Amino acid sequence: MTLPHRTFLALQGPCSPFSTELCKALQRQGHSVLAVNFNGGDLLYRTGLEQRLYRQSADSLGEFLSDLYSRRHITDQLLFGDQRPVHRPATAMAPAFGVRTHVFEEGYLRPHWITLEPDGVNAQSRLPRHGDWFREAYARLGPAPEPRQFHSAFWKRASHDVIYHLAGLANPLIAPGYRNHAPIKAPKEYYGYIKRFTMLKWHKPRDAARIETLLTEESPFFVLPLQLNGDAQILQHSPFLDMIDVIERVMTSFARHAPGDARLVIKNHPLDMGLVPYQKQVRELARHLDIEARVLYLESGDLNRLLSRATGMITVNSTSGIVALEQGLPTLALGDAIYAFEGLAQTSGLDGFWEHPQPPQPELVTAFRNTLAHTVQINGGFYCQPAIRLAVDNSLPALNAAVSPLEELLEWLPHAA
Repeated sequence: MTLPHRTFLALQGPCSPFSTELCKALQRQGHSVLAVNFNGGDLLYRTGLEQRLYRQSADSLGEFLSDLYSRRHITDQLLFGDQRPVHRPATAMAPAFGVRTHVFEEGYLRPHWITLEPDGVNAQSRLPRHGDWFREAYARLGPAPEPRQFHSAFWKRASHDVIYHLAGLANPLIAPGYRNHAPIKAPKEYYGYIKRFTMLKWHKPRDAARIETLLTEESPFFVLPLQLNGDAQILQHSPFLDMIDVIERVMTSFARHAPGDARLVIKNHPLDMGLVPYQKQVRELARHLDIEARVLYLESGDLNRLLSRATGMITVNSTSGIVALEQGLPTLALGDAIYAFEGLAQTSGLDGFWEHPQPPQPELVTAFRNTLAHTVQINGGFYCQPAIRLAVDNSLPALNAAVSPLEELLEWLPHAA
């Protein structure tokens, strides 16, 4: 069942035209849309929409939103990332005003998906953490259709990011109270990217050769793929201070408890800014722990190929954990991940994981993946036009429905919610 005319409040979206294209599509369907801009980048990307500019700090946002919810009769709000300072008050206040929250995020499944969930994502997701629930859900839903594929070049994403932040140079004048959610300022971030990606031309052939050597050896090896240091998944939804904290915890446990012939492979995130000297930190800690010959650091490389012969993977709560589970690889989740429950990823016992890694249950992996695709994944992307068109078209049915696909399923299977 679809609902009649509604009024959508659009808060911050990704650094791309996606949010504006989605809002215009909702308007064409007869809905009202009001966009709230918080900085120059928001203003630049919100052309053709009714807009309000919020100029104060996030501390005063509650009163502003209360007025909008009541005076404009807001029924729904759209936002990208539920942990941004300008979004946390909105998600907390919305239920009291009868406002439905639709949260967009990068896809749990990659690479042709985005996430759209009611109320929250990742650690705030309403997805149950119980294998039997996913088995029952899959029995009802069946296999999900294969996504339409597209190619989204990194330069496209990077160009949107640069344009968005260049527009932010006007922030002191037009939005003096705005503070970016990212812990690193854009100029420093771009400097790091330029330096790192310039060096990748030397790293890639070296790392590819190292991976091929690993695949031909008989010794077991475990993989620790790094997450982005400033990601909310680390800062808000894990017990760690940052990725250096994660590295120290994992390497120390490996040195004390892993079999003597095992190796640990630490691979950097492909979108890392290059501002943290991970290689130097890993080398120094390995020397201190006397495991230099057993630890390999990779700046680049094909993670799927690396996992094809790995003994196990350790992650905090990265979506790469789902990639590992799909390959049947024993996976340990150190943080609050949507796949961290019995039958999928192990959730405790890092020290014991090295000796007794437990593979996921294949039928549960299938049920989990297909249920995600049916309920909280949208075929499409945020950064190139073909992907944006797909994402907009495929988001509209969920936004127009009286209840989201996940909420509908939770009504049918409430006992395990």
